[in-house]
Amino acid sequence: MDITRQQRHGVLFYACMDPAWRGAAHGFSTRLGGISPAPWDSLDLGANRGDDPANVRENFVRFCAAVGTDARSLVKNHQVHSDLVRPVTRADIQSDPAAPGVYEADGLVTDEPGVCLTIFSGDCIPVLLYDPVRRCIAAAHAGWRGTALGIAARAAEKMCGDYGCRPADILAAIGPGIGPCCFETHVDVPDGLRGGLGVEADPFIHPLSRAGKYQVDLKGANRRWLELAGLDPDHISVCDACTACRLDIFWSHRVQGNARGSMAAMIQLLPTP
Repeated sequence: MDITRQQRHGVLFYACMDPAWRGAAHGFSTRLGGISPAPWDSLDLGANRGDDPANVRENFVRFCAAVGTDARSLVKNHQVHSDLVRPVTRADIQSDPAAPGVYEADGLVTDEPGVCLTIFSGDCIPVLLYDPVRRCIAAAHAGWRGTALGIAARAAEKMCGDYGCRPADILAAIGPGIGPCCFETHVDVPDGLRGGLGVEADPFIHPLSRAGKYQVDLKGANRRWLELAGLDPDHISVCDACTACRLDIFWSHRVQGNARGSMAAMIQLLPTP
């Protein structure tokens, strides 16, 4: 199951187009297809980046139309780089697509159709989960701290523990984010990953010739967390696009700092036929 680049209604995004995902509209945004001016040009989906809320609102309408979700049904998180996963319902839907997220959590989960789970990124790793059998979805924001804490696995575990999902039924899509080619760190990141994954972290940590410097594969580490949570490796799709490499279609916090927009990943259960 590959995550592929798509373009619809002038909006560029990534999604898993395998038929197994048909019951869940979803997508990972790029920076292309919106109306925001520089430095947010053009599909800025961030409520707190200084962009005009009218631009952000229209950008959400365009992105949701492209991926098949509903801009009137968004539930957003307020990211705190944790392993907290919050169950949400239709009662949590925000009235304005341009409003910031209010729920302090790095994961959202629901089994209610018509609730559009929405998380944000600008190098961090977005993870979307879908159980087509139990009809349950989750979205997780995995920065390096969240990756070290296993936020993707915590989301899958929440689906199983609270909603009755089976790990073998869950599909996972790990979206665009910074790759090991560009994620150069000090020892705190490898230490954090080893604190969570133990020796399982070692394949994703690559020492550089400069003392105290490492390249780290956050996507690979999140994939491993999901495997340890019981997901079938064949059910885990990983996007190879690096946000720091491709500034023509993504924003990168590491490269651009705060002079940028925000990307989003979203997933919404569709009504049963």
